[in-house]
Amino acid sequence: METVKLGLLIKKTKVARCGEHSYPVLSITKQDGIIMQSEKFKVTPLERSWILYDVGNSAFVLMIATLVPIFFNALAEAGGLSPVNYLAYWGYASSVVTVITAVLGPILGTLADTRGFKKPIFMLCLFVGVAGCCAMGLATTWLPFLIIFILAKIGFSGSLVFYDSMLGDVTTPERMDVVSSQGYAWGYIGSCVPFVVCLALVLGSSAVGLSQMTALSIALVITAVWWLAVTLPLLKKYRQINYVEVEQHAIRQSFVRIGQTLKHLPQDKQVFWFLLAFFCYIDGVYTIIDMATAYGTALGLDTTGLLLALLVTQIVAFPSALIFGRLSQKYASKTLIPVCIAAYTGIAVFAFFLKSQWQFWVLAVIVGMFQGGVQALSRSHFAKIIPAEKSGEYFGLFDICGKGASFLGTMIVSVGSQLTGSANVGVGSIAILFVIGFVLFSISTRTEETKQV
Repeated sequence: METVKLGLLIKKTKVARCGEHSYPVLSITKQDGIIMQSEKFKVTPLERSWILYDVGNSAFVLMIATLVPIFFNALAEAGGLSPVNYLAYWGYASSVVTVITAVLGPILGTLADTRGFKKPIFMLCLFVGVAGCCAMGLATTWLPFLIIFILAKIGFSGSLVFYDSMLGDVTTPERMDVVSSQGYAWGYIGSCVPFVVCLALVLGSSAVGLSQMTALSIALVITAVWWLAVTLPLLKKYRQINYVEVEQHAIRQSFVRIGQTLKHLPQDKQVFWFLLAFFCYIDGVYTIIDMATAYGTALGLDTTGLLLALLVTQIVAFPSALIFGRLSQKYASKTLIPVCIAAYTGIAVFAFFLKSQWQFWVLAVIVGMFQGGVQALSRSHFAKIIPAEKSGEYFGLFDICGKGASFLGTMIVSVGSQLTGSANVGVGSIAILFVIGFVLFSISTRTEETKQV
């Protein structure tokens, strides 16, 4: 027990330690009331610096989902590519990124678990992503653009492996749900700041005497600068406290460790079943995010309205993620995650009947309500059930399931649409992913309860 000052309240309480930082293990009493409750949701400077990286990289994600395809489309048309080839090459580039990150993620993650390795490798991935984001604007033909795009996405995806694994170093298990939720929440709303500036620049390019391509190039630089600037506090404050000691052949040993983990993973049934569940339901989530604009276009809906609806999703996701963070203090993540999965099942069913613009807007709002919750709680739930000293290694596997599974949902949508001749049927078909994910997550939860008994 230690004497801790929490706002206006001074009391003896248990203190959990994470490196050089201390976190009170809070207990709410009738007398403590509002003071204790409010302190629960405050973040430390280290936690805040970690949250800010979500704010930075989310701007890149939003740019990739909206304006970058427009840039590539313009270069493709100038290069004489047909719309079919344009879509095919864009898909090939995304597939290359998926394969490379799926292979490199666990390897680099395992290496990063070695003492003193995580931060340098994170910085390398960050700078590759930021430099690639700037360089895309310099490309004048479609092929160099795609190559730079692939490098930028690899850097971005690689940085997320190490960023997610840092969660155990910056906070305590009791606070992971809150901190992770705040990361996604502020990421959603923070990404809107540079995006609105970039969108205004692109749409109003003629008014300021710029070509649209020049405006897009400047927009990419603005996004890169924003991404790097808000990451600087994390680079300054972060220290790795969970690690494996440096060995004589660190790289070779990293391969040995990942091999041992993969060999013994089926024996850790809670983690094993969770990863299978995450593979299914998060693929459905990402498919809805990635295919939303294409789906609306296929239905003949207004393009400007679709982009604005996507922006609304980001705005709604901000308070929703914070709400789920607060709910996680009352209800366990193993209770809240199934709620989110069930909601997404309903979203897929709703999409089956979607025909008009106003229905698309309703869909955008509902997606925003549960998007941040399922992503944040999945990340923090996984961080709590894995060995802290192997977080990089395990989050490499987590990234495979998150990014590597992305082909499955899009394939279901594509095949379903072609076989039936209906985009509604194709999108509605991904409900099966959420049903399977729900069942597998339930198995993981039961495995945890059995292990505790």
